[in-house]
Amino acid sequence: MKKIALFVDVQNIYYTCRQAYGRQFNYKALLNKVSAGGEIVSAKAYAIDRDDDQQKKFQSALRHMGFTIKLKPYIQRSDGSAKGDWDVGITIDVLEAADDVDIVVLLSGDGDFDLLLKKIRDNYKTRTEVYGVPALTANSLINSASLFHRIGEDLLL
Repeated sequence: MKKIALFVDVQNIYYTCRQAYGRQFNYKALLNKVSAGGEIVSAKAYAIDRDDDQQKKFQSALRHMGFTIKLKPYIQRSDGSAKGDWDVGITIDVLEAADDVDIVVLLSGDGDFDLLLKKIRDNYKTRTEVYGVPALTANSLINSASLFHRIGEDLLL
């Protein structure tokens, strides 16, 4: 059975599904779909901690499904912009897992991850799969993955 590591860029998936479909992403459906391809040995979700009750319920639900939740504090800048980027953290965790699994699954549309996927595919011969909203996923990320999965009706609430 193939060993799978799953990495979710929660903010990216939340905002792209909301923008493209006006709906929420279905994490349970994702786990069912991914586990059909092997054993999920690691599932990590990366989010921003705004310390609100609705967010805590969501994080609790993800933990109950088997995700490890990684949180960064929400930082509001004086100019009104916000910071809360997990790209480096996700990259480090993917690199650490790549040699121990057969498949790395990434949920994100962020083109910054294209070099990461190329690196683990070339150096570790690890299969890379990306789940994203087609219109909002960088072409470079789609092209760097071994397989791109379109987020559509079957993965929405």
